[in-house]
Amino acid sequence: MATVTIKDVAREVGVHPSTVSRALDPARRDRLGEPVVLRVLEAAERLGYRPDVAAASLRSGRSKLIGIVVPDIANPVFSPIISGLERALSARGYALIVADQRPDRTGGHDLVQTLIARRVDGLVLASAALKDNAVERCLQAQIPVVLVNRSEGQARVPSVVSDDMAGITLAVDHLIASGHRRIVHIAGPQSLSTGLLRRRGFVAAMRAAGLDPDEDDIEEASAFTREAGLPAARSLLARRPDATAVVAANDLLALGVYEALREQGRRCPEDVSVIGHNDMPLVDLVNPPLSTVRISHHEMGERTGELLLDLITGTHQGALQIVTSPVLVARASTRPVES
Repeated sequence: MATVTIKDVAREVGVHPSTVSRALDPARRDRLGEPVVLRVLEAAERLGYRPDVAAASLRSGRSKLIGIVVPDIANPVFSPIISGLERALSARGYALIVADQRPDRTGGHDLVQTLIARRVDGLVLASAALKDNAVERCLQAQIPVVLVNRSEGQARVPSVVSDDMAGITLAVDHLIASGHRRIVHIAGPQSLSTGLLRRRGFVAAMRAAGLDPDEDDIEEASAFTREAGLPAARSLLARRPDATAVVAANDLLALGVYEALREQGRRCPEDVSVIGHNDMPLVDLVNPPLSTVRISHHEMGERTGELLLDLITGTHQGALQIVTSPVLVARASTRPVES
């Protein structure tokens, strides 16, 4: 069966092949009238036309592929980021490759090198630490890169993040308004911007309320996981049994706090209120439904894609950080202190 070409589609519609080429390209079809685009798309579908991606890549020098590296694809936080990113990319004719850099695996930087070798046009790093060689590799390879959900200390490349300090401030202020004063914090890893900034936000918010937390009020978890949250919560609650509320640096850590409280025969929120951060899918269905700070992950993904494509096309130059605003979501895991 002969391969259907752009010329075949053009002949069927009665237009020039260049018109067909533009109509089939989401990034260029807005230059044509909608009736022409619809006629071309219908004819291409009916004839069974399939674009030769390899040939197009050779002609343009672009693969139309974007890679994203996530630290753990099983973490529900990254699904809406990937969804928003894919939506922004597909609207301009790009496809997405997802690489999973799990924290328990070594050689994570090789994933970046592998994606570069696949000739992706740009990279999104959702796995970046404050000091990260992956960013250096991208800069050396001169490949456009944007960080999402995390930033690096030097801010050498653009990033799209939530306002982490403001988010934790919302959590602390919510508890203080409910009468809590003995508030403690399960912090995330301090090698990550999310862990560092949320810890700083906790300390600043407590001090702004006239409280002065010390090191006994904070326990750093080894990872942003439920499994790491459990031993951190055990240690913190043993050290501060008088605490009436726990601010967790993310929702998975908060679920670890739930487990530690159950082990001790204590109830949430009757004995200890718990609040998380992220509002990841399904935390409204746990028992009790988790109070948290909502981050607009889908929006972050979309804005990351738009920013990266602007870098690729040369319409944006230099480092830039886009910061989205978090929102408090109060549920049943927090309650006022009983007098």
